[in-house]
Parts: sequence; structure tokens; C-alpha cells
Amino acid sequence: MKNDQLTQLWNSQKNDVPHESPEQIIRKARKQRDRQYISIAVMSITVLVLILYTLYYGPHRWNNFTFGLVLMISSLVFRVILEFVSLYQKENRLISLDSRSFQEYLKKHYTLRLKINYIITPICFAMYVFGFTKLLPYFKQEFSEGFYIYILISGFASFVILSIIIVNSILKESHFLRESRKSNLKKSPQN
Repeated sequence: MKNDQLTQLWNSQKNDVPHESPEQIIRKARKQRDRQYISIAVMSITVLVLILYTLYYGPHRWNNFTFGLVLMISSLVFRVILEFVSLYQKENRLISLDSRSFQEYLKKHYTLRLKINYIITPICFAMYVFGFTKLLPYFKQEFSEGFYIYILISGFASFVILSIIIVNSILKESHFLRESRKSNLKKSPQN
């Protein structure tokens, strides 16, 4: 995305007066895109570590340990795919729409993102935590009691921190959607 293309597109629309300058919109879009890239990177690294662990230490037959790892990996892979699709669709549409159509697209995009955040993300998170709990009996059997306690504490502390990050992200997207709706209500004529 090039700044001058977006600026030229917005400046060519004489009837629509955006509430924000093109630079402000570009800044917001970059900030959100960067957050999505960070999320994708963190989840992808976690998937890679889990896959390597599964290949190196995983038993060669199906059991609860393998089931737990598959749940953890599949929930993260699903979220990575959703993030890529969401990111690609948004960037693909950004340049091709006028400001009014883009505002409508953004409203639909963030409504979909909220559905992903309130429905799919909790399911994926629950699958991940459930998969982790399936690993605990094997960790208890294989590791010393001190290291097992460390795994318990660090694992569940990570889940608490991760849930705080997820909730914070959901609140930011909810706030953006509310702002977008208010902006669209101000633009539309009253009946």
C-alpha cells in the first residue's frame, strides 16, 4: 500500500469528506496490521515448537499425549489461517474502494472480527488449554516434581497472560467498531 495512492484516492472524492485525514487512516491501518503480524508470528513460532516437540519426543502411537498436542497445534494453526485471511482480505480491499464503500467494508470487517473474537477465539483457546491439560499426566510421570510444578505454574500463568492479551485485543476492536458505527450514523441522513 502506498501513501500517495491512498491520498490521491481520497482527495479525488469531492463529495465525501472523511472525518480523518488519509495519514491518520494509514497510521491506524498500519498499527492494526502490525499487531496482526505479531499475533501471526507468535502463534506460528508456538506451532513450530509444538510440532518439533511432537516429532522429537512424541510417542509413536496415539494416546492422550498425542491428542493433547494435536488439539494445541490445530487450534493455533486455525487461528493463524484466520488471521492471514482477515489480513489479506482487508489489504486487498483497502485501495480499491472509495471512502464511503471502505467505511461500509470496515464495518463488515470488524463485525466479522468481533464474531471471530467472541466465538472462534474462545473455542480455540479452550481447545489449547484442554490439550495442555492432556499433557500434564505425562509431564508428571516424566519430569521431576519440581520441574512439573514449574510447568504447571508457568503454563497456567501463560494462559492468564494470554487471556489478558486476547481480552485487550477484543476490547480495542470493539472500540474501533463503535467508533466506525458512530461515524457512519453521523454521515447517514436522518429519516
